Amino acid sequence: MTIARSRQISLQDTPYYHVVSRCVRRAFLCGEDAHSGQSYEHRRQWVVDKLGQLSRLFAIGVCAYAVMSNHYHLVLKVEPDTAASWSEREVAERWAALFQWPLLVRRWYQGESLIEPERAVVQQLIGQWRERLHSISWFVRLLNETLARQANREDGCKGHFWEGRFKSQALLTESALLACMAYVDLNPIRAALAERPEQSDYTSIKQRLEREPAAESLPPLLLPFAGQGTPYQDDLPYAFTDYLMLVDWTGRAIRVGKRGHIPAHLAPILARLGLDEVSWLKRVALFRRPGIRVVGDREHCQRFARHCGQLRCHQPQR
Repeated sequence: MTIARSRQISLQDTPYYHVVSRCVRRAFLCGEDAHSGQSYEHRRQWVVDKLGQLSRLFAIGVCAYAVMSNHYHLVLKVEPDTAASWSEREVAERWAALFQWPLLVRRWYQGESLIEPERAVVQQLIGQWRERLHSISWFVRLLNETLARQANREDGCKGHFWEGRFKSQALLTESALLACMAYVDLNPIRAALAERPEQSDYTSIKQRLEREPAAESLPPLLLPFAGQGTPYQDDLPYAFTDYLMLVDWTGRAIRVGKRGHIPAHLAPILARLGLDEVSWLKRVALFRRPGIRVVGDREHCQRFARHCGQLRCHQPQR
C-alpha cells in the first residue's frame, strides 16, 4: 500500500534521505540504447546542471549522487533552519528563479503600499514558498519535470517519463548515512560501467576527486566533508580521506567472487561507528532491497515511526 510522503519524512529524527527515481516505458535517461544505437549520454549533464540550480535555491544540500542509464540516486540533507533564516524578500527571490510571481507579490516587492488583506495574502504565499523550498517532494518534482520535458521534446513524444513516485529512505544514523553515500557512489562500479571511483562519470565522488587536487572550494552542488575549509556545523560528519578509503575498500569487498579485506588503516572509522566487516557489507546492500523506507538501529527506527504516525516501520533484519 502506498504511504503518504508526509509519513515518510520526519525532520525531527533525521535531515538525511536517500532518493531514487526511475524512468518508465524502457526510456533512457542516459547511456546508450543497444537496440537503436542512439546515445543519451549528454542527458547526464542535464541532471547535474539542474541539481546545481536546485541546491543553490533550496535549503536542501546534496551529499551524494549518481546518474545511471535509467535512474538516478541522491542523498539529500534537508536544512529547515536555513530556510527559516531567509528574509521574506530572499524567499521571494529564490521562488522567482523557479516560477513567476503573482501580480500582488510583484507590487509588494517593488515597495507599493498594500492594504492589510493584500499584505496577509503576500505573507501567506511567502510562508508557503518557504515550506516548499525545503521540501524533498518539491525538490524532486522540479528536477523530474524539467528532465521529462527535455527528454520528451528530444524524443518527440508525450506521456510519463518517470515512475509514479520517487522512492525515499530515511537515514537515521551516521553509519546509515555513510553506508548510503558509499552505495550511491559505487553504483557505476557495480554496474560494470567503471573500475575505479575516479573513473565513475557523473557521480559525487568523482566530482569531489576532481576538485580536491587543486585545493579549490567545492562546487555549490555538494555539501563539504568536515575539515574541507568550511568550519560550519552543516559539514558531513567525517573526513573526506576516511570516506575515500572506506569507499575504495567497500568497492573491492563487494565484488563477485572476491570478498577482500579491511586494511588496518580503515579500522578506526568502522570501530567509531560500531561496525564490523560483515555488518557493514550487509548495511551497504540494504539500499537495493525493495520496501526499505528507513535505515538505522532499532531505537531510531521506532522513534521515527512514532513521529510519522505509524505503529512500526519496515526495517531490515541486521
